[in-house]
Order: sequence, then C-alpha cells, then structure tokens
Amino acid sequence: DRRLTADYLEEDWDRVVGINLKGVWLCMKAEIPQMLKQGGGAIVNTASVAGLVAITGTVAYIAAKHGVTGLTKAAALEYAKSGIRVNAVCPGYIQTPMVQGIFVENEGFEERVASRHPIGRLGEPSEIAAAVIWLSSDAASFVTGHNMPVDGGYVAQ
Repeated sequence: DRRLTADYLEEDWDRVVGINLKGVWLCMKAEIPQMLKQGGGAIVNTASVAGLVAITGTVAYIAAKHGVTGLTKAAALEYAKSGIRVNAVCPGYIQTPMVQGIFVENEGFEERVASRHPIGRLGEPSEIAAAVIWLSSDAASFVTGHNMPVDGGYVAQ
C-alpha cells in the first residue's frame, strides 16, 4: 500500500501507528513495572530501517518506526539508573512469509530489494534473533538507547 502523505486516510494512519508504535509502548508500559520491582532488565523493541531513514509511499509506517526509535531512546534515559536497558533492533528486509507475499505480488521486487542491501541479499530471521539475544544479554550490559541496524549495510549508504 504505497500512498503519499496527503492521500493517507486517517483510519489507515491510526491502524498502522496503533500496531507499530502504540503496540510497542503498551508492551513497555506492562514490562517496566515488573523490571523496576526486580531491580532491572533489558527491553529490546522492534523498529526497522524505516525508523532510521525515510522511504516514500509509506508515511505512516515511517512515522511509527521513527516513533519507536525515539521511544527507545527516551525510555533508555528514563530508566538507566533503575538498571533497565532499552534498545531496539532495526531490521532491513528479512525473509519472512509476509515479505515473500509482497514479492509474489510484485514481480522483480525481490531482486530490487536485495540489491539495496550492500551485502546483496535479504536477512534471515535468525540474524535478527541473534541481535536480540545479544542486546538482551549481559554481554551488552553497557548498551542502552541504541537503535541497532541489522540490515546488510542498508543504512550505511
């Protein structure tokens, strides 16, 4: 669904932002009180490269994912002294059933998308999982407020 800013319907905007930003905030709102009780923890939000750069025709998604990266930074500052680390992963295009569905509907799109990643391919779900595991671990104990691209070099361009 590729629409310009002025062509977006309010109900579509609300749905996309509700899922992609409000949903993350609601999860954090539920997680943080428990983490405060237990003396700390690690939150890893799911943003996107769309939270770091802009892509035309996806304004609500771009706004929502930029919101997630901002929310991640703000919460990291708010809760750092309480032992809660807050980070986000920012995946590029990942081989998932949803993405494969988009490719099936749009001939040639997969090759165009893969070519946007300097590494020359789409990512695998296991590569995102590895980043989340690391950000959640004690090995990342000095990392907070970071929006980590896991994108085959997409945002490095």
